[in-house]
Amino acid sequence: MSKYSRVGFATKLGGLLAAAGSAIGLGNIWRFPTEAGENGGSAFILVYFICIAIFGIPLLIAEFAIGRHARANVGNAYRVLAPNTPWKILGPLSVFVAFIIFYYNSVVVG
Repeated sequence: MSKYSRVGFATKLGGLLAAAGSAIGLGNIWRFPTEAGENGGSAFILVYFICIAIFGIPLLIAEFAIGRHARANVGNAYRVLAPNTPWKILGPLSVFVAFIIFYYNSVVVG
């Protein structure tokens, strides 16, 4: 294994399923039936899928592109791509936000 080799998913399907699982999140699974029932059922689901198509998919592709181009973890990717700019703050900030979401989901599961 060379110094610059990366570990990846064995299949494209595995990567896709991991991305989908991360994108859906526990919050959606927990609140989705309640929100759908209270807000019009299938009309709510249609708007939900439109929002996923407009916002979720492009952001997921952008996240993959940033990580692949920087060849760095989420905390260092922006520092690698834009070293002397305020964008370098975004990496550690995104890690912090992920921890906050994790703590919230821990309370929901508990």
